[in-house]
Amino acid sequence: MPELPADLADWTATQLVDAYRQRDVSPIEATRAVLDRIDKADPALNAFTLTARDAALDAARESEERWQRGVPFGLIDGIPTSIKDLLLTRGWPTLRGSKSINPEQDWPDDSPAVARLRESGAVLVGKTTTPEIGWKGVTDNPLTGITRNPWDPARTSGGSSGGAAAAVAAGMGPLAVGTDGGGSVRIPGSFCGIVGFKATYGTVPNYPPSPFGTLAHVGPMTRTVADTALMLDVITGFDSRDWSALATPTAPFRFGLDAPLTGLRVAFSVDLGHATVDLEVAETVARAVEVLAGLGADVETVEPGFDDPLWAFECLWMSGAAKATEHLTDAQRAELDPELAKACDRGLSYSAQDYLEAMRQRMALGVHMGAFHERYDLLVTPTMPIVAFDAGRNVPVGSSAQWWTGWTPFTYPFNLTQQPAITVPCGFSEAGLPVGLQIVGPRHSDMRVLNAAKAYEDATNWWRWRPAS
Repeated sequence: MPELPADLADWTATQLVDAYRQRDVSPIEATRAVLDRIDKADPALNAFTLTARDAALDAARESEERWQRGVPFGLIDGIPTSIKDLLLTRGWPTLRGSKSINPEQDWPDDSPAVARLRESGAVLVGKTTTPEIGWKGVTDNPLTGITRNPWDPARTSGGSSGGAAAAVAAGMGPLAVGTDGGGSVRIPGSFCGIVGFKATYGTVPNYPPSPFGTLAHVGPMTRTVADTALMLDVITGFDSRDWSALATPTAPFRFGLDAPLTGLRVAFSVDLGHATVDLEVAETVARAVEVLAGLGADVETVEPGFDDPLWAFECLWMSGAAKATEHLTDAQRAELDPELAKACDRGLSYSAQDYLEAMRQRMALGVHMGAFHERYDLLVTPTMPIVAFDAGRNVPVGSSAQWWTGWTPFTYPFNLTQQPAITVPCGFSEAGLPVGLQIVGPRHSDMRVLNAAKAYEDATNWWRWRPAS
């Protein structure tokens, strides 16, 4: 049994729940440790747009009383948790990183994931930053500024769930809920060295419907795969407000995580046949794949055989951005992130036939990947082709890409196909920046993806590496 960290802010949710059950640690102690870490770390990182110290401590006291009586509300009762500021949270403004939203209004609703967290007794410590309306793969916006990476504050945390990833990596709460429309839990997960999981579309219900349509997922962001499974068991409950929600899973994700990988058919692609990958990243991920092979998986280096679906994704994504902002006045539009405004203009340039063609390409990719997974149980790739670059930029220095999609070739294809995909930390660059391993499965194979991620995590120790607090 590994030695537990000295500071409760660095404990995982699973460790805290075990300690609560044994009466070794109280939710009040854990919550105070996390709030103290927020006070210490967040001024440099800017991961939170709202913190709620008094409300969190009140919730922790109520949780402690329940644990003392032996009647916790649920699986994560008393666990400090943050909410991405795209998700409705009762009593707190949901501003989406935009100056166009009036905070002085009633906020009576919880989104489905937030409602499930609250019902399970999670201690909600605050809301985390996002780019405006969650539109891009880095986290800065006109309302709250730039969110930075705990491993190097000069670097980006990624996005769009960059505040959530920075919070988890820095010990500002072991659980965070994010969203992923084109990689938004996996991009910052990779850049910040944490686990980010996008389950099969509809597994985690969402409300209100995203303007980005069925590209947009809600998912857990944690330090370990066990914590991811624990959180999934809370937030996957069916909610009738989501017209596309799947039925509540019949088996808990947290059970069966330790199934062996023997005989699992794994396809490994370092570049999907079209991406440019930094050598350091490629070598690090190749070593991670050797670990999977050593665990008994049958690994084959193979390309999945599809062209970059960039045009189809951008057509759907930019059209969604335009739809999300169509109600704004000219004065409000003038205050948008300037690059978002350009993206909205591009979205308005597409025709209905363009949109339908993008949908045709999307469906064709889904059919293709369905056939691919008849031969392979999993596809493994780098999560990102690069490590975190300079904060405050939309693309890396020297990049020819115009949009964030130009440097995220491994993530958005699997939003188009709605497949489960996870990132787990698999090493570091020479500069000390995290590298992520992405594991992708066919639709509805969420447990298989979690199994493989947990096996890799157990065979390595990258998740134990922490940025300086």
